[in-house]
Amino acid sequence: MSKTLGSIEAGGTKFILAAADESYKIIAKKRIPTEDPKTTLAGCIDFFKENPVDAIGLGSFGPIGINKGNKDYGHILSTPKPGWAGTDMVGTLTDALHVPVYFTTDVNASVYGEYIAGSAKDVHSAVYFTIGTGIGGGVIQDGKFIGGYSHLEMGHAPVMMHPDDHYEGFCPFHGNRCFEGVAAGPTIEARTGIPGEKLERDNPVFDYIDYYAAQMAFSAYVNYAPEKIIFGGSVVNDDDMIKVRQYFDKLNNDYVKIPENLIVHSHFADNASATVGDFALAASLLK
Repeated sequence: MSKTLGSIEAGGTKFILAAADESYKIIAKKRIPTEDPKTTLAGCIDFFKENPVDAIGLGSFGPIGINKGNKDYGHILSTPKPGWAGTDMVGTLTDALHVPVYFTTDVNASVYGEYIAGSAKDVHSAVYFTIGTGIGGGVIQDGKFIGGYSHLEMGHAPVMMHPDDHYEGFCPFHGNRCFEGVAAGPTIEARTGIPGEKLERDNPVFDYIDYYAAQMAFSAYVNYAPEKIIFGGSVVNDDDMIKVRQYFDKLNNDYVKIPENLIVHSHFADNASATVGDFALAASLLK
Protein backbone atom coordinates (compact mmCIF):
# COMPACT_ATOMS: atom_id res chain seq x y z
CA MET A 1 0.00 0.00 0.00
CA SER A 2 1.42 3.39 -0.96
CA LYS A 3 2.30 5.88 1.74
CA THR A 4 1.75 9.63 1.92
CA LEU A 5 4.49 11.89 3.27
CA GLY A 6 4.26 15.18 5.10
CA SER A 7 6.61 18.15 5.35
CA ILE A 8 6.72 21.07 7.74
CA GLU A 9 9.31 23.70 6.97
CA ALA A 10 9.16 25.75 10.16
CA GLY A 11 10.75 29.16 9.60
CA GLY A 12 10.99 32.33 11.58
CA THR A 13 8.44 34.17 9.43
CA LYS A 14 6.45 31.37 7.77
CA PHE A 15 5.66 27.65 7.91
CA ILE A 16 5.49 25.77 4.60
CA LEU A 17 3.25 22.72 4.86
CA ALA A 18 3.08 20.01 2.20
CA ALA A 19 1.88 16.49 1.54
CA ALA A 20 3.30 14.24 -1.17
CA ASP A 21 3.26 10.71 -2.53
CA GLU A 22 6.23 8.36 -2.22
CA SER A 23 7.90 9.90 -5.27
CA TYR A 24 7.74 13.32 -3.52
CA LYS A 25 5.09 14.59 -5.93
CA ILE A 26 3.23 17.26 -3.99
CA ILE A 27 -0.46 16.62 -3.43
CA ALA A 28 -1.24 19.65 -1.28
CA LYS A 29 0.73 22.67 -0.08
CA LYS A 30 0.05 25.68 2.11
CA ARG A 31 1.96 28.61 3.58
CA ILE A 32 0.97 30.00 6.96
CA PRO A 33 2.57 32.85 8.92
CA THR A 34 4.70 32.12 11.98
CA GLU A 35 2.53 33.55 14.74
CA ASP A 36 2.38 32.39 18.36
CA PRO A 37 3.00 28.63 18.87
CA LYS A 38 -0.60 27.69 19.64
CA THR A 39 -1.99 29.41 16.53
CA THR A 40 0.77 28.20 14.21
CA LEU A 41 0.74 24.57 15.33
CA ALA A 42 -3.06 24.54 15.15
CA GLY A 43 -2.70 25.60 11.51
CA CYS A 44 -0.30 22.69 10.92
CA ILE A 45 -2.67 20.22 12.55
CA ASP A 46 -5.65 21.47 10.54
CA PHE A 47 -3.67 21.08 7.30
CA PHE A 48 -2.71 17.47 7.99
CA LYS A 49 -6.18 16.55 9.17
CA GLU A 50 -7.41 17.78 5.79
CA ASN A 51 -4.49 16.07 4.02
CA PRO A 52 -3.67 12.91 6.04
CA VAL A 53 -0.12 11.55 5.89
CA ASP A 54 1.67 8.50 7.28
CA ALA A 55 4.73 10.34 8.59
CA ILE A 56 6.01 13.91 8.78
CA GLY A 57 9.47 15.38 8.33
CA LEU A 58 9.79 18.58 10.36
CA GLY A 59 12.72 20.90 9.71
CA SER A 60 12.58 23.73 12.22
CA PHE A 61 14.25 27.00 13.10
CA GLY A 62 16.24 26.62 16.27
CA PRO A 63 17.84 26.01 18.56
CA ILE A 64 15.93 22.75 19.06
CA GLY A 65 16.27 19.56 21.07
CA ILE A 66 17.03 16.75 18.62
CA ASN A 67 18.45 14.00 20.87
CA LYS A 68 15.70 11.54 21.74
CA GLY A 69 17.27 10.62 25.08
CA ASN A 70 16.98 14.16 26.42
CA LYS A 71 13.98 15.73 28.11
CA ASP A 72 14.06 18.63 25.68
CA TYR A 73 13.70 16.39 22.62
CA GLY A 74 11.15 17.78 20.21
CA HIS A 75 11.19 21.24 21.80
CA ILE A 76 12.24 24.69 20.66
CA LEU A 77 15.01 25.85 22.99
CA SER A 78 16.39 29.36 23.69
CA THR A 79 15.31 30.92 20.42
CA PRO A 80 15.18 34.71 19.95
CA LYS A 81 11.74 34.15 18.36
CA PRO A 82 9.35 35.68 20.95
CA GLY A 83 7.06 33.19 22.67
CA TRP A 84 8.52 30.05 21.10
CA ALA A 85 11.15 29.00 23.64
CA GLY A 86 10.08 25.74 25.28
CA THR A 87 7.43 24.86 22.68
CA ASP A 88 6.91 21.08 22.39
CA MET A 89 6.70 20.77 18.61
CA VAL A 90 6.82 16.98 18.29
CA GLY A 91 4.58 16.24 21.25
CA THR A 92 1.89 18.64 20.09
CA LEU A 93 1.84 17.22 16.56
CA THR A 94 2.00 13.53 17.46
CA ASP A 95 -0.73 13.89 20.10
CA ALA A 96 -3.04 15.46 17.53
CA LEU A 97 -2.14 13.53 14.37
CA HIS A 98 -0.92 10.13 15.67
CA VAL A 99 1.85 9.78 13.08
CA PRO A 100 5.64 9.66 13.58
CA VAL A 101 7.59 12.90 13.17
CA TYR A 102 11.24 13.16 12.13
CA PHE A 103 12.48 16.28 13.93
CA THR A 104 15.58 18.14 12.82
CA THR A 105 16.78 21.62 11.93
CA ASP A 106 15.59 23.40 8.81
CA VAL A 107 19.14 23.40 7.45
CA ASN A 108 19.56 19.68 8.10
CA ALA A 109 16.38 19.10 6.13
CA SER A 110 17.76 21.31 3.35
CA VAL A 111 21.13 19.60 3.12
CA TYR A 112 19.32 16.25 3.07
CA GLY A 113 17.13 17.42 0.20
CA GLU A 114 20.20 18.57 -1.74
CA TYR A 115 21.90 15.24 -0.97
CA ILE A 116 18.91 13.17 -2.12
CA ALA A 117 17.92 15.07 -5.24
CA GLY A 118 19.79 18.38 -5.57
CA SER A 119 23.21 19.95 -5.91
CA ALA A 120 24.87 17.28 -3.72
CA LYS A 121 23.21 14.16 -5.14
CA ASP A 122 26.43 12.93 -6.76
CA VAL A 123 28.78 13.48 -3.79
CA HIS A 124 29.37 11.93 -0.38
CA SER A 125 29.61 15.11 1.70
CA ALA A 126 28.05 18.55 1.65
CA VAL A 127 27.44 21.68 3.70
CA TYR A 128 24.28 23.74 3.29
CA PHE A 129 23.91 27.32 4.52
CA THR A 130 20.68 29.24 4.56
CA ILE A 131 20.79 33.04 4.75
CA GLY A 132 17.32 34.34 5.47
CA THR A 133 15.57 35.62 8.60
CA GLY A 134 18.38 33.84 10.42
CA ILE A 135 21.49 31.96 9.36
CA GLY A 136 22.15 28.28 9.86
CA GLY A 137 24.22 25.47 8.45
CA GLY A 138 23.87 21.72 8.12
CA VAL A 139 26.52 19.13 7.26
CA ILE A 140 25.99 15.65 5.82
CA GLN A 141 28.47 12.80 5.32
CA ASP A 142 27.40 9.58 3.58
CA GLY A 143 23.76 10.22 4.42
CA LYS A 144 24.35 11.02 8.10
CA PHE A 145 24.07 14.43 9.74
CA ILE A 146 27.13 15.77 11.54
CA GLY A 147 26.31 16.61 15.14
CA GLY A 148 26.81 15.37 18.67
CA TYR A 149 25.50 16.79 21.91
CA SER A 150 23.19 18.96 19.81
CA HIS A 151 22.81 20.22 16.26
CA LEU A 152 25.25 22.63 14.66
CA GLU A 153 24.91 26.40 15.12
CA MET A 154 27.10 27.55 12.24
CA GLY A 155 25.33 30.89 11.90
CA HIS A 156 26.60 31.93 15.31
CA ALA A 157 30.28 31.25 14.66
CA PRO A 158 32.63 34.27 15.04
CA VAL A 159 32.93 36.59 12.07
CA MET A 160 35.55 39.04 10.76
CA MET A 161 33.83 42.32 9.92
CA HIS A 162 34.09 43.74 6.41
CA PRO A 163 36.48 46.75 6.60
CA ASP A 164 33.71 49.15 5.48
CA ASP A 165 30.91 47.64 7.55
CA HIS A 166 30.30 49.35 10.88
CA TYR A 167 26.91 47.82 11.67
CA GLU A 168 26.36 47.12 15.37
CA GLY A 169 24.72 43.76 14.76
CA PHE A 170 21.32 42.08 14.75
CA CYS A 171 21.89 39.03 16.95
CA PRO A 172 20.49 39.52 20.49
CA PHE A 173 23.15 37.17 21.85
CA HIS A 174 26.28 38.21 19.92
CA GLY A 175 25.61 41.58 18.28
CA ASN A 176 27.95 41.88 15.30
CA ARG A 177 30.24 39.09 16.49
CA CYS A 178 28.50 36.28 14.61
CA PHE A 179 27.39 35.68 11.02
CA GLU A 180 23.69 35.92 11.83
CA GLY A 181 24.31 39.26 13.50
CA VAL A 182 25.76 40.84 10.35
CA ALA A 183 24.40 38.92 7.35
CA ALA A 184 20.85 37.71 8.07
CA GLY A 185 17.97 39.27 6.15
CA PRO A 186 16.88 41.76 8.84
CA THR A 187 20.37 43.33 8.85
CA ILE A 188 19.74 44.72 5.37
CA GLU A 189 16.78 46.87 6.37
CA ALA A 190 18.45 47.74 9.67
CA ARG A 191 21.40 49.20 7.75
CA THR A 192 19.55 50.85 4.88
CA GLY A 193 15.95 51.38 6.00
CA ILE A 194 14.81 49.38 2.97
CA PRO A 195 13.84 45.67 2.92
CA GLY A 196 16.33 43.56 1.00
CA GLU A 197 13.84 42.52 -1.67
CA LYS A 198 13.25 46.19 -2.54
CA LEU A 199 16.90 47.19 -2.58
CA GLU A 200 19.06 47.44 -5.70
CA ARG A 201 21.60 44.61 -5.80
CA ASP A 202 24.51 47.01 -6.33
CA ASN A 203 24.02 48.39 -2.82
CA PRO A 204 27.20 47.86 -0.75
CA VAL A 205 25.28 45.84 1.85
CA PHE A 206 25.11 42.88 -0.55
CA ASP A 207 28.87 43.00 -0.98
CA TYR A 208 29.18 42.77 2.80
CA ILE A 209 26.91 39.73 2.85
CA ASP A 210 28.86 38.02 0.05
CA TYR A 211 32.02 38.66 2.07
CA TYR A 212 30.49 37.02 5.14
CA ALA A 213 29.11 34.13 3.08
CA ALA A 214 32.63 33.48 1.78
CA GLN A 215 33.90 33.39 5.36
CA MET A 216 31.25 30.84 6.27
CA ALA A 217 32.18 28.74 3.26
CA PHE A 218 35.91 28.91 3.98
CA SER A 219 35.46 28.00 7.64
CA ALA A 220 33.25 25.08 6.63
CA TYR A 221 35.78 23.90 4.08
CA VAL A 222 38.78 23.90 6.40
CA ASN A 223 36.72 22.23 9.16
CA TYR A 224 34.84 19.60 7.13
CA ALA A 225 36.47 19.47 3.65
CA PRO A 226 33.09 18.86 1.95
CA GLU A 227 32.69 18.16 -1.74
CA LYS A 228 29.91 20.76 -2.04
CA ILE A 229 29.01 23.96 -0.21
CA ILE A 230 25.48 25.06 -1.04
CA PHE A 231 23.78 28.37 -0.28
CA GLY A 232 20.05 28.91 -0.06
CA GLY A 233 17.61 31.27 1.61
CA SER A 234 16.05 34.53 0.53
CA VAL A 235 19.09 36.82 0.81
CA VAL A 236 21.61 35.40 -1.67
CA ASN A 237 21.00 34.26 -5.23
CA ASP A 238 22.92 32.41 -7.92
CA ASP A 239 24.59 35.62 -9.16
CA ASP A 240 26.03 36.23 -5.68
CA MET A 241 28.01 33.00 -5.92
CA ILE A 242 30.53 34.68 -8.25
CA LYS A 243 31.52 37.22 -5.59
CA VAL A 244 31.38 34.59 -2.84
CA ARG A 245 33.84 32.41 -4.76
CA GLN A 246 36.15 35.39 -5.32
CA TYR A 247 36.21 36.25 -1.63
CA PHE A 248 36.66 32.57 -0.79
CA ASP A 249 39.74 32.39 -3.03
CA LYS A 250 41.23 35.44 -1.31
CA LEU A 251 40.67 33.87 2.09
CA ASN A 252 42.24 30.59 0.94
CA ASN A 253 45.24 32.39 -0.62
CA ASP A 254 46.18 29.21 -2.57
CA TYR A 255 46.58 27.26 0.67
CA VAL A 256 44.37 24.17 0.29
CA LYS A 257 43.26 22.45 -2.91
CA ILE A 258 39.66 23.19 -3.81
CA PRO A 259 37.44 20.89 -5.90
CA GLU A 260 35.75 22.28 -8.98
CA ASN A 261 32.30 23.78 -8.50
CA LEU A 262 32.67 23.67 -4.73
CA ILE A 263 30.39 26.64 -3.96
CA VAL A 264 26.96 26.58 -5.60
CA HIS A 265 23.47 27.91 -5.10
CA SER A 266 20.59 25.62 -4.17
CA HIS A 267 19.37 23.33 -6.92
CA PHE A 268 15.74 23.96 -6.02
CA ALA A 269 13.56 26.91 -6.98
CA ASP A 270 11.94 28.78 -4.10
CA ASN A 271 14.40 27.16 -1.68
CA ALA A 272 12.39 23.94 -1.69
CA SER A 273 15.31 21.75 -0.63
CA ALA A 274 13.95 21.56 2.93
CA THR A 275 10.59 20.28 1.71
CA VAL A 276 12.23 17.53 -0.36
CA GLY A 277 14.47 16.68 2.59
CA ASP A 278 11.46 16.53 4.92
CA PHE A 279 9.68 14.11 2.60
CA ALA A 280 12.75 11.88 2.46
CA LEU A 281 13.19 11.95 6.23
CA ALA A 282 9.51 11.16 6.71
CA ALA A 283 9.91 8.20 4.36
CA SER A 284 12.85 6.94 6.43
CA LEU A 285 10.50 6.54 9.41
CA LEU A 286 8.32 4.13 7.43
CA LYS A 287 11.06 1.73 6.34
